[in-house]
Amino acid sequence: MTLFDKIRKYESMHIVFWLVKDSCWMLEYKLLGACMILPTIFLAFYLAIKTYSTRDFYINMAILFWITANSYWMIMEFFFANHYKELAIIPFTLGFIFVALFYANAGKKREVHEHSAAPQQGEKSPSKNV
Repeated sequence: MTLFDKIRKYESMHIVFWLVKDSCWMLEYKLLGACMILPTIFLAFYLAIKTYSTRDFYINMAILFWITANSYWMIMEFFFANHYKELAIIPFTLGFIFVALFYANAGKKREVHEHSAAPQQGEKSPSKNV
């Protein structure tokens, strides 16, 4: 199984956790919503680590910070009467910074799917220094 295939498997699982967490937030299922934070953030962190040497790392870090901000906001709303929810701006801002880095580094790092692609006829093999 290629890195691309492994990443896609975990991304799919991650999306399910994320949707359940946000659905619990909308439906005000406080305990289940709070419980879904850990697996959602863990998978976002795992995906970021696995894509470290690729351009996708920046987007995965943005997603990690976005989920962190949303989770913090949800906890503030559920358990602390929205006090200090404004602090969620910190991980939201970090997410925007990573999105900017993603676009600023276009072409400097390969995307995950490029790792598993075999060179086409007449092309050189990709460098191992990613």
